[in-house]
Parts: sequence; structure tokens; C-alpha cells
Amino acid sequence: MKHLPSERHTLSILVDNEAGVLARIVGLFSARGYNIDSLTVADVSGDHLVSRITVVTNGPPPVIEQIIAQLDRIVPVHRVLDLTALGPHVEREMALVKVAGRAALRDEALRIADIFRARPVDTTTGSFVFEVSGPTSKVDQFIALMREVGLVEVARTGVVAIARGAEAV
Repeated sequence: MKHLPSERHTLSILVDNEAGVLARIVGLFSARGYNIDSLTVADVSGDHLVSRITVVTNGPPPVIEQIIAQLDRIVPVHRVLDLTALGPHVEREMALVKVAGRAALRDEALRIADIFRARPVDTTTGSFVFEVSGPTSKVDQFIALMREVGLVEVARTGVVAIARGAEAV
């Protein structure tokens, strides 16, 4: 049997907003040895009854199909969408990036932040905390450049995603 290449997929899972649902979904991934690259959860309904779980995972197409089928069988799951397979969708991630530096390194950190449209949200005489958002690749690139000028620590939100178009999917 030929080894299939691993693909990155973004899954959007609508679930009942109740205790234990996230643990059941994460447990499914854990029990079967599937990796979660990113996980975000938020209440998405006016009545607070439904949440959206966004999971970024990797695997060959048959494994992704198996993950979706198994998620669909969990009782509080309303719908599982593979946004990657659906086509055009918007993905964003936000990070807070703390950078220490003085003099030339401080100026360089500000210059890089400006290029990436990162906002300084906290400033002291010895450090900055920048907020950067965009596709994961942009956040990764910003962090990589900040390593060269004094990166101290990073906090990331994980990916949030939604399908494009006028209709809810």
C-alpha cells in the first residue's frame, strides 16, 4: 500500500454548549492517536446553547474522513464541516509576542512590527508586547523574526475559521 501524504485540514464542529463536550472531542483525537495542531472553542449562538469548536489537524485523506465520521457520531455534535475540503474560507490566528530589547534592537522590533501591522499593546523601557493577527503563516513568520531581536515569550489563540459566502454552512 502506498503511503499517502499528510494534509492540513481545518474542521468546524458545532456542538451543544454543555459541560464535557470538549473533553469528549479531545478524547476522540487522543484515543485514536490523531494530533491536534490548534483548538479553539467559543459560544456562537444568542441563546448560549451552541458552541463552535475549530480544530486544525493533519493526516492523509482517509484519516481525515475517519476523524469527521467519528466526530459526527458524538451525540452533542450538530455538524462537522471540513472547511479545507469545502473550499474558500477565512482563517485567522492572534498572538501576543513579548520582545525585550534596547537601542537598535528596540528600533528593529518596532520596524518589524510595523511591517506586519502588529500593534504594541504594552510598552516598558525594556520590552514590548505586540499583538499580531492573520493567517498562521504570518504569525509564524513574525515570531521567527522577533526571535532575532529579543523574543521572550509567546501566547497564541489558535486558529479560528469560517467559510466564505453569504450563507451559513
